[in-house]
Amino acid sequence: MQTDSRTRFLDVALKVIRSKGYTATSVDDLCAEARLTKGSFFHHFGSKEELGVAAADYWSKITDAFFAAAPYQSIEDPLQRLLGYVDFRASILRGELPEFTCLVGTMVQEVYDTHPPIRDACDRSISNHAANVEKIIADAMRQHRIKATWTANSLALHTQAVLQGAFILAKSKDGPEVAAESVAHLRRYIELLFAQPKKRKKKNVRPH
Repeated sequence: MQTDSRTRFLDVALKVIRSKGYTATSVDDLCAEARLTKGSFFHHFGSKEELGVAAADYWSKITDAFFAAAPYQSIEDPLQRLLGYVDFRASILRGELPEFTCLVGTMVQEVYDTHPPIRDACDRSISNHAANVEKIIADAMRQHRIKATWTANSLALHTQAVLQGAFILAKSKDGPEVAAESVAHLRRYIELLFAQPKKRKKKNVRPH
């Protein structure tokens, strides 16, 4: 089945923007990569900004399906499922930088002030993904009887902060190794948060 032209533009946007960034990507770049005309582009999108919003929403749709089918989803214990999520994120840090870095993270760093509609679409994407992680964390806290000053929501958002920061480091170091180390630290941090404090054994005190 032939991909329709709108979807072709969106697929190309995911590739080119992750490679060049939103600002450096032109409509001409997208048309050339998609092998479609400017007329076709503006038939589907009123502007490059409108394409950016649509690309963020399309990214969410694709990644939602990708993570929903991931192996960690079938793990029964929610804490192990959470750790499985982190392990899965580490396992996909491979290939060239544009292949594993985040489209919405890339765009929002550039346009948070200049293109509010794209910023909001990126926030929607990141927050929706964090909400899925939050559900796992909340289940893990209940099952393991974790009472803490931190919340499932704050930890879920922290996982995304670490991941987005890891992508930035990978770009600055031109490779995934540093990102993998950051994700490994995230795993250890979660393990510490859920570690049950060991009860001290009472010493037998002999009467004098």
